[in-house]
Amino acid sequence: MLLAFDLDGTLLPDTGRTIPAATAEALARLRALGVKIAIITGRDVVPPTVLDAIHPHGIATNNGGRIIIDDHVHAEATFTPEDLRAVLDHALPGARVVAFGRDALYLDHPRGEELAPWLKERDTRPLSDAVNDTILKVGFYHPNVHEHAGTLRGSHPHLTLTGAQAPYPEFLTVTPQDAHKGAALSALAAALGVPLADTVAFGDSDNDVAMLSIAGRAVQVGDLPLLRDVAHETVSGPDTLAAYLTGLADGLEAEQQR
Repeated sequence: MLLAFDLDGTLLPDTGRTIPAATAEALARLRALGVKIAIITGRDVVPPTVLDAIHPHGIATNNGGRIIIDDHVHAEATFTPEDLRAVLDHALPGARVVAFGRDALYLDHPRGEELAPWLKERDTRPLSDAVNDTILKVGFYHPNVHEHAGTLRGSHPHLTLTGAQAPYPEFLTVTPQDAHKGAALSALAAALGVPLADTVAFGDSDNDVAMLSIAGRAVQVGDLPLLRDVAHETVSGPDTLAAYLTGLADGLEAEQQR
């Protein structure tokens, strides 16, 4: 069995860095029972506190664009120069834009506006330099990001777009072709030797639809309406996830003792 978790709003409270202790304990039990654990996140970096707490067998970052197994990059999707130019050619005056390279972040930030704390911790460079690097993901923040999303869906339908709707109506994330969480779950399951039928995916947002749709079991965390049609079960939030995982561990333990 493989359990695949989104981070923000699923394993973690939104923008958090620490997994609740009860959740970590339940995952340790499941790991001891032979269950494999993966993180599939929109973030480009998984916090060290999360890695230390659960020691995942596999990781997919950038909404599935980069897959890491045993600390080695197993697969990576990047923008072609043409696609990157189209993504960055937006008509959103005053938008905050971040292009995620392998080692640096490229920013277009409103002049004089304070950078978010997580950005201050990173190597940041002007957005104009992004065309000279390998880019894995581009993020936009603007009240009208849905307009740029609509343009890209019409001109570049092969790209993966998430956000620009509830619960993140002012955020838009764009990743290269086939860089989505469904492809990541499929690749991680294959690499870890687990049939898709034996996977359980947990997610709370629109970027989780692709992996919830193909998982053997799909668990919605929270109550976002657009996930209802792809979820088999629901838990109310990260604070109640531990109880679900504990029940899963109890069932596996009983089954193995028969």
